[in-house]
Amino acid sequence: MTMDTASAAAAPTCWSCGLDLSTTALFCHGCGVVLPPGQVDHFARLGFERSFDVDPKALDGRYFGLQRRLHPDRFARKPPRERVVSQSHAAALNEAYETLRHPLRRARYLAALVGVDLPGDGRTIDDPELLMEAMDAREALAEASTPERVERLAAGARDELARGVAALGPLFERGDKPALRKAILRLAYLDKFAEEARARRLNLEPTRI
Repeated sequence: MTMDTASAAAAPTCWSCGLDLSTTALFCHGCGVVLPPGQVDHFARLGFERSFDVDPKALDGRYFGLQRRLHPDRFARKPPRERVVSQSHAAALNEAYETLRHPLRRARYLAALVGVDLPGDGRTIDDPELLMEAMDAREALAEASTPERVERLAAGARDELARGVAALGPLFERGDKPALRKAILRLAYLDKFAEEARARRLNLEPTRI
C-alpha cells in the first residue's frame, strides 16, 4: 500500500457526520468539525513538494498559519473528540516543522523518503575514508590547547557544513543515492564535531568570577 493509498483508507469520511472527504481537508465541509491529521509526510503536511530546497520564510508562514487554525486553544470549548484531534494536529505540525527547518534533519528525512540507506541513528560512520577524516579531526581537537585554536577548528567545520548543505539540493535532484549517503554522513559528522568543539572551547576558557 502506498502512502497516498494509506491516507485515503485512513480518513475517507468525516468521523462526525460520515460525509465523503478529501484526504487533504482540515475541516469537514459538511458539519465543520476538525479532521484527524492523516498519514502524510512532513512536506505534504505543510504544503510543500518533496524537495531539499525549502524557503525558510514560506515554511514559517505555512506552519504558523496552520497552527493558528488548528491550535488546541481554539478548541477549548469544543467536544472532547475535537480537542483530541486538534492536539494530534499540533503534535504532527510541530514534528513536521522541526524536521524541515533544520537542514540536516530535513536531508535525513528526505533521504529516507527517496530510499537512501542511512544508519539508524543518522550519525554512525561506516565509510572508511570518512571515518579516517573524523578521527583526524577529533585528534586535532584533542590536541588544541587554546580556545582560539579550538575556534579555528570549529569555524572550519562550520564552513564545510555550510558548503555541504548547499550541495545537497543538486544531489537530490539527480537522485544520486550513493553520493547523498556519503554527503549526509559527512554532514552529520561535521555537525557533531562542531558541537564537540563548542564544548571543548568552553572547557578551555578561563572561569569568570
